[in-house]
Amino acid sequence: MTTPAGRRVLDHAAELFYAHGITAVGVAGIAAAAGVTKKTLYDSFGSKAALVTAYLQRRHEQWWAFLQERLAVDPGVGAVFDSYAAVPEFPTDRGCAFQHAAAELPPDHPGMVVVRAHKQAVLAELVRLTGDVDRAEHLFLLLEGAAARRAVEGTPDALERSRRVAGV
Repeated sequence: MTTPAGRRVLDHAAELFYAHGITAVGVAGIAAAAGVTKKTLYDSFGSKAALVTAYLQRRHEQWWAFLQERLAVDPGVGAVFDSYAAVPEFPTDRGCAFQHAAAELPPDHPGMVVVRAHKQAVLAELVRLTGDVDRAEHLFLLLEGAAARRAVEGTPDALERSRRVAGV
């Protein structure tokens, strides 16, 4: 994946998966968008499942870095809510990429390991910030529910409303 072609494949796959969904996007479309052959895609990732997993891992790393930058400026729970409200590096906002992946992927898909790890990391960060497991769980459920509502209903202020309910 460190080759320029592999990076192009991952870049285009990320855009397509987020915009259209993982199952709706085929490897032929990804290869065409990246300007490579399907052979190059498979040489770089081995399978669509591995490409999906790489996409989710990179998405986690990007979002986590984004969150940490916000926490460096505002080291409180509000920064986590703000980070959920912003979707870095994507021009459209379809909501949480990890929620979408969880809805599409079977439980045994390798990408689900990344989805679960991402959500556990967010919860652990909330525990760290609040020092209270129960409060962190409550905040996490408010965040996740608001993110889902925002995506389903196109309600841009769902996260702001959940932040007010949380009192942060």
